[in-house]
Amino acid sequence: MDDLTKEQRHRNMQHICGKDTKPELMLRKALWHAGIRYRKNVKTLPGKPDIVITRYKIIVFVDGDFWHGKDFNSKKPVATNHAYWDAKIKKNIERDQEVNRQLHGDGWLVLRFWESEIKKDIDSCVKAVLEAINEQRYFDYDGA
Repeated sequence: MDDLTKEQRHRNMQHICGKDTKPELMLRKALWHAGIRYRKNVKTLPGKPDIVITRYKIIVFVDGDFWHGKDFNSKKPVATNHAYWDAKIKKNIERDQEVNRQLHGDGWLVLRFWESEIKKDIDSCVKAVLEAINEQRYFDYDGA
């Protein structure tokens, strides 16, 4: 059972932000300090990616562990309103997969990082982006 009233829960849910989250800001700052220039929250691309490196056609999403279903099948279900949350998170997972397919079809390389992954080891996330850039450079050079 929910400890909050309906109005309190509504107010809490309203304040959950979809962009400029702490993990997203951490990753963006780290990428900027590594010399990587990007665009943020590009509305014209499917899924409104958090970070877009247009020069190399690389897109980075920072996915919240709860909202995007990290370890969804092995986790204990949500305490209240199981049916609603299960359906919502499953729909989010499906939408993420569809966005990945659309972006891959348009020639983009898609990277997704979990918020906990960024908080725990941001250096490996930045390294993964740098490796993707080097890979894209190689393919651009090779194809020219």
